[in-house]
Amino acid sequence: MTIEAEALRVLAPAKINLFLHVGDKRSDGFHALQSLVVFARMGDELALSPDRDIKVVASGRFAAGLPPAGQNLVHKAARALAQHAGITRGAYISLKKNLPVSSGIGGGSADAAAALRGLARLWNLKVEHDVLRQIGETLGSDVPVCVACRPQWMEGRGETLAQVESVPAVQIVLVNPRVGVATKDVFAALKDRRGTGQPRPPAMRTTGDLVAFLKDTTNDLEAPARAVAPVISDVLREIAAQPGVLLTRMSGSGATCFGLFGDPDDAARAALTIGEGHPSWWVSATATTPVLSAALA
Repeated sequence: MTIEAEALRVLAPAKINLFLHVGDKRSDGFHALQSLVVFARMGDELALSPDRDIKVVASGRFAAGLPPAGQNLVHKAARALAQHAGITRGAYISLKKNLPVSSGIGGGSADAAAALRGLARLWNLKVEHDVLRQIGETLGSDVPVCVACRPQWMEGRGETLAQVESVPAVQIVLVNPRVGVATKDVFAALKDRRGTGQPRPPAMRTTGDLVAFLKDTTNDLEAPARAVAPVISDVLREIAAQPGVLLTRMSGSGATCFGLFGDPDDAARAALTIGEGHPSWWVSATATTPVLSAALA
């Protein structure tokens, strides 16, 4: 049996900002944010096995876009966890990069969070998720929310997290035009913002409940991202034109956009249509993972 076959496998699911409101710039230079974050049932894949040193080997469609070995977030996460635990163990980490790089769906952050979760198990560390989130905060603003991989209400610069009472699973089509958008450029072009006063939603039992709540929200970074990369407008129009779409929006600072659907067949057909019309774009039809309160489960 090969090392790969024996490895501990961890999914790093795509992170989607269903809405993203921006407030004032904080004293630390970061903007205050407010977002409802959910996770897809697909993403990057990590396989971890014991080794003398920390090694990260990337493969997959988008591996070429990653930083050099030793500088990517997975390697940094492994070093940070080992330092926190006071250990000198290593790991061989195989990263299959299925998500576009720098695309607004938390690919690198999700990979780092998955590495923290997986290495804690591989190294048999008794580390609570709260500690992993604290370590993740030192690596990037989106890493803490990716540790638990469940719907969460996110505030601060991304480090202040709260559970939401109930969010249903929803069909979603993700589309990325394969154009890089630098977050700093998007924030530099930001003019209008909603601020961070959005009240948390009540329990949402159905896709209709979720969409109704989201229609009173927006992504404040969408307009500046469209100014930086006009192709984002094309992506949003393509998704909005698909039968059965309930809501169309951009995630994070872009350039990935999404459409929410009530029917998986509508979502699958939309992804097929968009992919055939734009073969250079990355398109994926999937679903989000839910969280249900005890009363609704």
